[in-house]
Formats: sequence, C-alpha cells, structure tokens
Amino acid sequence: MKIFDIEQLAKADKVTIEKQVISSTELMERAATLVFNDIHSKLNGAQIPIKIFCGIGNNGGDGLVIGRLLIEHGYQVIVYVVNYSNKRSEDFLLNYDRIKEVSNRWPEAIKSEDDFPEISEKDFIIDAIFGIGLNRPLEDWVGKIVQHINRSKAFIVAIDMPSGMFADKMPNENRPAIKANVTITFQSPKLIFFLPQAADYIGDMQVIDIGLDREYLAKTTVNKQLINKPEAQLLYKPRTNFAHKGDYGHALIIGGSYGKIGSISLTAKASLRTGAGMVTIFSPKCGYQILQSILPEAMLITDENEKTLSNIEFDLPPDVICFGMGAGTSEETITAFKGLLINTKKPMVIDADGINILSKEKELLKELPENTVLTPHPGELERLIGKWEDDFDKLEKVKKLSKKHDLIVVIKGAHTITVFKDDLYINNTGNPGMATAGSGDVLSGVITSLISQQYEPLIAAVFGVYLHGKTGDILSEEKSYEGLIAGDIADNIGRSFLDLFKKEMQSEGN
Repeated sequence: MKIFDIEQLAKADKVTIEKQVISSTELMERAATLVFNDIHSKLNGAQIPIKIFCGIGNNGGDGLVIGRLLIEHGYQVIVYVVNYSNKRSEDFLLNYDRIKEVSNRWPEAIKSEDDFPEISEKDFIIDAIFGIGLNRPLEDWVGKIVQHINRSKAFIVAIDMPSGMFADKMPNENRPAIKANVTITFQSPKLIFFLPQAADYIGDMQVIDIGLDREYLAKTTVNKQLINKPEAQLLYKPRTNFAHKGDYGHALIIGGSYGKIGSISLTAKASLRTGAGMVTIFSPKCGYQILQSILPEAMLITDENEKTLSNIEFDLPPDVICFGMGAGTSEETITAFKGLLINTKKPMVIDADGINILSKEKELLKELPENTVLTPHPGELERLIGKWEDDFDKLEKVKKLSKKHDLIVVIKGAHTITVFKDDLYINNTGNPGMATAGSGDVLSGVITSLISQQYEPLIAAVFGVYLHGKTGDILSEEKSYEGLIAGDIADNIGRSFLDLFKKEMQSEGN
C-alpha cells in the first residue's frame, strides 16, 4: 500500500473533485459519512454521551457532518467548535448551518479556558479539531483543551489524525496532541502512525477509502510503502518442479562464541526453513558438537580458536554471507571480521555484534559489499548512527548512512522499517510476542536465505521481514505472546509461505 505525503493527498482531493465533477463539500460528505457508518456500526444505537470537538477548517467540517448524521440517527450529541481563529473554511461554514437544521441549536463555542466543558470518562469523544492540516504549534489555550480532553480518560476517536500532531514532527511537552484510542484516517495511512514515539497518540488505526481518483493514486510515485499480504505476494518467487538444491544457493553463517552458540543455530535453522539449498556454519571450536547435534542439515567449519572467532577461512563459494550473531567484539574477532571484508565481495547480511564492530570501527563501512543488509535493534542502531532527537531524525540519519555506503538498513521494531536510500518499506506484520531473545537472529537467517535463493537484497529484506512477522502472528494465536520463543519462529517459517496464497488455494479447492 502506498503511503502518500500530505501534499500528495491534497492534490488527490483536487484531482478527484475535478474528474468526478463533485464539489469539495460533496467529497467531505462522502468521507464523513463513511466515518459515521463505521462509528454507527460499533455503537449500534447505544445511548452514550457523544461530544464532538470541531475546529474551523475542513477537519472541523468533517466533525460537523459526523455530528449531524449521529443526531439524525438518535444519538445524544453535543458539538463544540474550538474557535481558535476568525478564519473558517467554506465547507465548515456550510456544514455549520446544516447541523443547526437538525439539532435546532448552534454548536457550543469554545473561545478560552472558561468555556471548557466537563468531560466524563463515560463520554465518547470525537476529535475533529485539526486533522492533517496543522503546521504550527497550538496556541496556549488550544493546547490546554487538548490536555483537558486527554485527562478525561474518555474513549477518543480522532478523525484523520489526532489533533496537535504534525505529519513530520513528534508531539512532546511543548507540542501536546490528542491521545486517541482509535484514529480513522482517510485513503492512506501517514508515516508518523508507524513510528514508536507516536504509538500512544494513534491507538488503533483504521484506513477508510474515500474514493479518491484511482488513476492519480496509481501513477503518483511515493517513497514510502506499507507491506501487507498483497505486496508480499508480489515478491514471492515460485519454485519449479525440476529444481535442485544448487538452484537455491549456499548460505554461510558466521558467528558464535563460548556461551553464545545458540544464536547462530537459530540463524542457520531459519535459513534452512526459509528455503536455502545449503547452509554452512562457521563458528569457534566450542560450537562443533552442539551444532552438529542439533542441526544435522547444516555443514560446519570451525575456527582454530576454541572460544572466539580469530581467523575466518573457508574453501567454499557461498552465495551470501551472514555475520555477527553471538560473535562478540574482542580484538581478535574484529581482526577476523576485517579480513573477511577484505577477502569477499559476496552479498552480506550483518547483525548483532557485526553491527557493534562497525560502530567501533566505522572505517569498515566503506569495505562492505554494495547493498549489504544491516539488521540492528534500537541499541545497535544508536551505536552505529549516534543519538537522535526523535523518530524522524532517526530516519534521516539512517537514510544518510544508506546513501553514503549503499546499504539496506532494517530498523527492527513494532513496525520494522527497511530503509534503502530515500525509500522506506514499513512492515505490517509481527506482534509483542516476538520481543524475545533470538528473534532477531531468526530474521537474519530468513533474509540470508532469500538472498541465497537469488532474491535481490532489498527484496529479500522487505519480504523476509514480512515472513518473519507473519510467522510470529500465526504462532501467537496458538501459543500466546508470552509463550512464543525464537525457536518457534525458526521452526515454522514455512507456515507464512503457506499463508501467502491460502485464500486462493482454498477457492481453487472449492
């Protein structure tokens, strides 16, 4: 799914109005009616107090339409207009008159703190004060009404975007924003909805298709995409009946140290389960018996050192090399890693201590093969790029790193974001149960396996993140969030492949 910028959505509105020969008021009516339908289907006529806070722009116009429709369907509604300016949009004014016709009274005006209404935690609040149009901090008393609504602990539905939130800046103490339970947004989600610091403000997100011009949306180029099943289906490469293991590549997994052999076993198992034709593990000698016992499908080479990596030498031609899980950052391991980079130009996936070594020895970044995939968790990422002011600053720093060194960076999190230069791919699978030791090692194995199968590194990263998260989703329904461990994910990656075309397969069987 494309994620459009605010300017692109504004253009889409104009194109739609022109090509569908409708007015902006009619488009507003369409959008707000769809929101009403959603709210009405959930409330089902329940007689709870509904309070709608409207601004004086088009977001406020949406709120007025929703209020009018709720009143017409017998709900207990009070509409407030947050009068923060003397300017009003034409569509707001038109719907301001229309709501008077059904309610027999004007909405109540809020012009200062003295006008703040009482809000009970039993109230149902609809926030339509600003939406996506905000481009400056809230004035003093307007910021305070946002805080007043948040303190109420009422259930809050935000229309398009929680009021006070910018499309490209994070809320903070100086920029208060509505903390919604649900955000119902129009046509396309916004990037900020997927960033960790925004989670407390967005709540559950719903995207409503308001029928903007299909041709414009299809032809407009974006640099942000949300990856769901339809997008993942397009990335999958089916196998042929006459294939053999050589067609699916040889993955070399390098890592481990004394007490940390389990990490590379998870990576190797995930690589096999994702479909690599062959997997070889390179570990210290202490891993030999463990790995040969628990993973007979993998081949094994050991370092001359008993406990750490010290000299990485091998006589095989891998299609991809994955380095870092459990490797440690001792001086001899750093030296071994430097030697590996000097002697190979094969595609690489680097995780965990591999990233920590790059953070210590940043000159090694220029030695990485083109389109190397890095898979840092937040702590590893901070060591690599330095501290960031907020999530937007973090993305800018990662883009800069990606462009400078031709890297693909997988920012792991609730919505893992794969960054390649200026392009962002936001994953929409995964759950809190995957916040468990070894889950990242499994992801590295999945991505490595796909590269060994001749997926382009960027595609492998985006598709691998989807499969990893989807496997976690499937398993969490059976095992719970708390009961899910990384080994479960590694063992069951195949289920996410089966899920890709599950509906199609069922319909064919019928």
